[in-house]
Amino acid sequence: MSKEQGDPPKVQTEDKLTLVKAADPVESDATSKQTKKLRNKAYRKFQQEEELKPFQAELIKMQQHLEQTKKRMIILFEGRDAAGKGGTIRRVTRYMNEKHYRVVALGKPTESEKTEWFFQKYVRQFPSGGEVVLFDRSWYNRAMVEPVFGFCTEEEYKNFNRGVSGFEKDLIRQGTILVKLYFSVTREEQARRFERRKTDPLRQWKLSEVDVQAQERWDDFTNVKYQMLKKTHTTHAPWKIIRSNDKHLARLNAMKVILNSVPYERGNPDLDFVPDPKIVISGSRELEMMEAQRLRSGKFQA
Repeated sequence: MSKEQGDPPKVQTEDKLTLVKAADPVESDATSKQTKKLRNKAYRKFQQEEELKPFQAELIKMQQHLEQTKKRMIILFEGRDAAGKGGTIRRVTRYMNEKHYRVVALGKPTESEKTEWFFQKYVRQFPSGGEVVLFDRSWYNRAMVEPVFGFCTEEEYKNFNRGVSGFEKDLIRQGTILVKLYFSVTREEQARRFERRKTDPLRQWKLSEVDVQAQERWDDFTNVKYQMLKKTHTTHAPWKIIRSNDKHLARLNAMKVILNSVPYERGNPDLDFVPDPKIVISGSRELEMMEAQRLRSGKFQA
């Protein structure tokens, strides 16, 4: 058979192969980049979780010390919505003995609770000897959320500010270890996190009506934050401000603050227990910075 008559045409097959070869590298490259990005993100998260583990082991040692000495401990987690309080609580408690800690997140007061002494519903949740109670928002609702949204009267707000320091002083005098953490996030980062809550089906449950208004009332929350720190940052019950734009660093440094508040015997003395001064700010320093911002720009920025 001659070439002219018998050889099958190869042009069409070769063209297809050329097209496939031309298309494959592009598709493969895009897939590879996406895969690499996901792997890098997963590995970074893995590294961050691993970095927390030595401090989570220390939290277990701390908890054992509290059990042995029958000491009571209360940790307050305060701050703006989406500031990272819940995620930090989950990391703090992840490996702790469930029998000896409780996370308390109280809802709206009932009609009966509205007639009680304001602190009464919180006192009912206080720890017994050897127990840790972590409040995901606390009695400081009366100093932050309630006045901004009109959930309390001006008189109730003033009474709280007059009485809370004495209440905490008595609590500490009777042997309770009290740690007050305020998580501080920027307006831009809060907006980004809210947007993610809107679009992520796994986070949509976190978005409440109060959250929706948080950005609109940013300045109102800043003003009550300043008043709260001014009136309730005391030598016996100081505030620690946690810069929480970076969630991992906020969690790590919050753990250090908690561990440093209890005089237990370190399990790993080689660990660095010193909080990062860029992440952990004293309440008095935060007040100074806010006052300087007001002098420069005419209003608070934090």
